[in-house]
Amino acid sequence: MLNRRKFLLMVLISAIAPSLQACGNADNTAKVRVLSGSIPSQVLGAFERQFEGEQNLDLNPISQLEDLYEFLEELVEEENSNRADLVTLGDFWLKTAIEKDLIQPLDLEDLSNWNALPSRWRDLVKRDQQGNPDSEGEIWAAPYRWGNTIIAYNEDKFRQAGYDPPTDWEDLWREELKEKISLLDQPREVIGLTLKKLGESYNTDDLDAISNLKSELSALHKQVKFYSSSNYLEPLILGDTWVAVGWSNDILDLRTRYPNIRVITPNSGTALWADVWVRPKGSERFLEPILEWINFCWKKETASQIGLFTNGSSPILLNGNQEEIPDDLKADELRIPPSEILERSEFLLPLSEETREKYQEVWEETRMYSDSK
Repeated sequence: MLNRRKFLLMVLISAIAPSLQACGNADNTAKVRVLSGSIPSQVLGAFERQFEGEQNLDLNPISQLEDLYEFLEELVEEENSNRADLVTLGDFWLKTAIEKDLIQPLDLEDLSNWNALPSRWRDLVKRDQQGNPDSEGEIWAAPYRWGNTIIAYNEDKFRQAGYDPPTDWEDLWREELKEKISLLDQPREVIGLTLKKLGESYNTDDLDAISNLKSELSALHKQVKFYSSSNYLEPLILGDTWVAVGWSNDILDLRTRYPNIRVITPNSGTALWADVWVRPKGSERFLEPILEWINFCWKKETASQIGLFTNGSSPILLNGNQEEIPDDLKADELRIPPSEILERSEFLLPLSEETREKYQEVWEETRMYSDSK
């Protein structure tokens, strides 16, 4: 969903990127492929001013994470001459990128701001050679932005009907919400929130051990009017559904554009995602400007800009030192959730092939549920 703010950010990034490249020639400029809208133009300008042309970046914004992952594949499979020294990737693709030998480790532990990252975000990017989390593994990525799965609801609908608004996953099963919910078309998300409702983990590896999982999923399926991973907000905006479950980077803008739409982070915790920097396989140039840029993204001032001007937040804002965070951010529990909710939230970690197949099997059984809804 390309809203006005995202469009303006893309225009600004596109306008600033050539000026950054112009500070030097192609032989001393690091090429960066970045997810559009994930880095504010203010950050790029501040980086340029701080280094005064000593560390040059050629930033090329790309609109979708899927396109960035495909770009990494093309670099290896087709020996793409349009090289890049640093690329944005979603943490969900990290295991596959490592397995397919699309990226190489980053030496980040000597950077001054590496330890400013909360330990959970450092652990997220330490992986073994198969891409599985490993506390002793190498560092394969640099997290710079994060978000989560949240609930949006139409406040007018609940008030007019005299119902309490939702506060947690369990509310999705309430009788009055039958056929009034839009959900992501994602098995890890839907099965995961159901597991969370049952007090289990998003990363449960033995679904057969959860005896009431399938019955709970069937009951939730009766509540759903619409599944989509791209257009799940339109039914909520139009009033066709009362509740939508989706990703924070899609939903946050609704608060100002549609005052009747309210947004909450479920009390029992939710799924987390991260945008990370990765270094493509075969990239050997310009390590110094790359490291300077990564470290710059972890400065408190940069983190605040990411939180203020993108539909995401920075993990640096969660490290306990709140003094330098703007008041608008500190007061926004969607960007900086209460610590107890964050502690109960989880990244969607890699599953074994057998477990992935089980999730898909359970998902297909749920979607084929044929009783009247």
